[in-house]
Amino acid sequence: MTLIAILMGTLAAGIGSVWLAAALSFGALGRYTEHMLSLAAGALLSTAFMHLLPEAFESGIGPDGLFMTLLIGLVFFFLLDKAELWHHGHEHHHGEADGAAVHDRAHHHHNHHPAPATGGSWAILTGDSVHCFGDGILIASAFVADMRLGVIAALAVLAHEVPHHMGDLAVLRMASSTRRVALIKVTLAGAVTALGGLVGYWLVDQLHDYLPYFLVMASSSFVYVALADLIPQLQKRLSARETSAQIAWLMVGIGLVMLVSSLAHAH
Repeated sequence: MTLIAILMGTLAAGIGSVWLAAALSFGALGRYTEHMLSLAAGALLSTAFMHLLPEAFESGIGPDGLFMTLLIGLVFFFLLDKAELWHHGHEHHHGEADGAAVHDRAHHHHNHHPAPATGGSWAILTGDSVHCFGDGILIASAFVADMRLGVIAALAVLAHEVPHHMGDLAVLRMASSTRRVALIKVTLAGAVTALGGLVGYWLVDQLHDYLPYFLVMASSSFVYVALADLIPQLQKRLSARETSAQIAWLMVGIGLVMLVSSLAHAH
C-alpha cells in the first residue's frame, strides 16, 4: 500500500507539475507565474516547519543530532546549487523570444544568451532528471514515515517544481520545433521522480532507524529551495497592491498545506 502511494505521489508531483507548468506557460495563465512562486514558497516552508521537522523530532532522537543534520543538509544543497546540479535552472540560457520572457520571470537572475543547441537542451534535461530523482527520494521518505506526511510532501514538491518546469519548457521550446516535443521531453524528466520514489522506498526500508534523519534532510531541501531560490525572486520593489498579492499567495500556500493535512488526517 505504501509503495503504491509513493508511486502515485511521485507521478503526481513529477508529471503533474510539468502539465501545470505547460498550462501556465502556453496558455492564458502565464501572468500567474509570480503568484506560483509565492504559493510554492509558502507550501515548502509550511511543509518543512509544520510537518517534516515535528515528525522527525517526535522520534525521540536527540535534537543535537537532528539540528546538525539540518545544518549539513542546508550546506549540502548549497554546494549542489553551486555545482549547478540541484537548481537545474542555472544552466538555462535564453534569448529574446516570447518563451524567454516567461523563462525570465521564473529565473530572473540568469543572463541572456542565444537559444541553446540540441546538446544544451539535453544538458537541461539531465539536470532536471537529477533534481526530480532527488525529489522522489524525499517524497518516499515522507510516505514511509506517515501517509499524510507523504501527501503533503508530494503537494509541496509539485508546487515548487512548477516555476522550474516553466523555465525548462521555455528554453526547450526554442530548441525544439514544437511545444509538443518540449512537453514530452520535460514530462519524461518529471517521470524520473517515480524512479527516485522506488529507490527511496528501498533505501528507507533498509535504513528504517535513520528515517528521522531522512525527514530532516527533506526539510533542509524544502527550506533551502524556498529561501535561496524562490523568495529572492520575490524580493523586489512593488506597489502596495502587488506586495499584498505576494503575501496573500504565500499564505495560500501555507493554508493549502494545512488544508490537505487536515483532510488527510480526517480520512
